[in-house]
Amino acid sequence: MIFATLEHILTHLSFSIVSIVIAIHLMILSVHEIIGLRHSSEKGMLATFFSLTGLLVIRWISSRHFPLSNLYESLIFLSWSFSIIHMVSKLWNHKNDLSTITAPSAIFTQGFATSGLSSKMHQSAILVPALQSQWLMMHVSMMLLSYAALLCGSLLSVAFLVITFRKNIDIFFRSKNLLILIKSFFFGKIEYLNEKRSVVKSTSFLSFPNYYKYQLIQRLDYWSYRVISLGFTFLTIGILSGAVWANEAWGSYWNWDPKETWAFITWTIFAIYSHTRTNQSLHGMNSALVASIGFLIIWICYFGINLLGIGLHSYGSFT
Repeated sequence: MIFATLEHILTHLSFSIVSIVIAIHLMILSVHEIIGLRHSSEKGMLATFFSLTGLLVIRWISSRHFPLSNLYESLIFLSWSFSIIHMVSKLWNHKNDLSTITAPSAIFTQGFATSGLSSKMHQSAILVPALQSQWLMMHVSMMLLSYAALLCGSLLSVAFLVITFRKNIDIFFRSKNLLILIKSFFFGKIEYLNEKRSVVKSTSFLSFPNYYKYQLIQRLDYWSYRVISLGFTFLTIGILSGAVWANEAWGSYWNWDPKETWAFITWTIFAIYSHTRTNQSLHGMNSALVASIGFLIIWICYFGINLLGIGLHSYGSFT
């Protein structure tokens, strides 16, 4: 009874804290000069991390097995993975460009696990025979950590595409305004040129807003590559450990189960992404497009297969 009470408290506590963190981030985006809010959001994510860690530990103790046996537990672990990625990225980078990705991702996954699933799915059950193995912790934790890292990196690539697309549109219209000004100058419309002096300032490609946007694009590209590389490593380890586990449980390393098939497709997509990063001519837009496709593939692999509830991995379904 005490474990259930502690689990209930920590679940709602972590959800409330990360909700406050999101609100603080929105305030920071709207008012950049609010002192202390950024530090408060970092402390909030730290509190969320410890709350989710305590929740997983309590569930581990009460169920007497690693808490990754059903969809609810995997979603909580995925939310915990987003929070730990946030903490690690904070150690690597003081500006922490991932903060606007990790906090909403954590609240989305935990919110769905808490409110979107039935209360029966929240209850821990005895492990099915296929899961009664020491490989459970290795395989499933690596897969979920890879999902979290790949989703964060893919979202950074999506942001890279959006900002780059808007930047190209701005350059196009500013170039058009510049041509109009040049034309008016040669036709002697000096008064028109004076009226459009502000437009000339906006056409400067070395202006501060453009330079800031260029820096932002470079940081998004840098961090998306670093985080996706980390997630791809986790994904490779997870697939290899899963193959060994499958051989012990089912007598075959690979069975082309729907979950295995989509895991292979996910691995292939991000292997292509890694290849585009090694080719200088394919940097930028091309690699970001591949990562954006990978974002959809990950959700199909992790969540779409669970909706169907078929195959050898049906224990992670909604039923």
